[in-house]
Amino acid sequence: MKEKGFFAEFRKFISRGNVFDMAVGIAVGAAFTAIINSFVNDIINPIIGVLVGGVDFSELQIVLRHATETSPEVAIRYGAFINSIISFIIIAFALFIMIKAFNKLAETAKKKVETEKAKAAAAAPPADIQLLTEIRDLLKKN
Repeated sequence: MKEKGFFAEFRKFISRGNVFDMAVGIAVGAAFTAIINSFVNDIINPIIGVLVGGVDFSELQIVLRHATETSPEVAIRYGAFINSIISFIIIAFALFIMIKAFNKLAETAKKKVETEKAKAAAAAPPADIQLLTEIRDLLKKN
């Protein structure tokens, strides 16, 4: 029985190589995010904390309800949000640099190909010129 519709399309999509490349990209991205989070939490935030008077961003919060014996504390943890913003900016900057480098490499490769094509076009005259040159040479011989 041949599958039709959504599931057949999904099977075709998942069996392509691009899906595996995407999965590897996601795994590398997750590892990169963990590294950036550690960089922000363990290096950047302590430096900023020292500069602004010893504040630990991860501990900044507004307590809405204190913890009791039966319920946990309810708080708005805006320090964690600040950490996330710093992480986002660093990740976005790193991606910007990587994409910029990739685009520059692609542009350099494109220019190289165009230069080689221009050299090849300049080296070999057009077909009509070649034909006229051959005719000229034949007339000279006769």
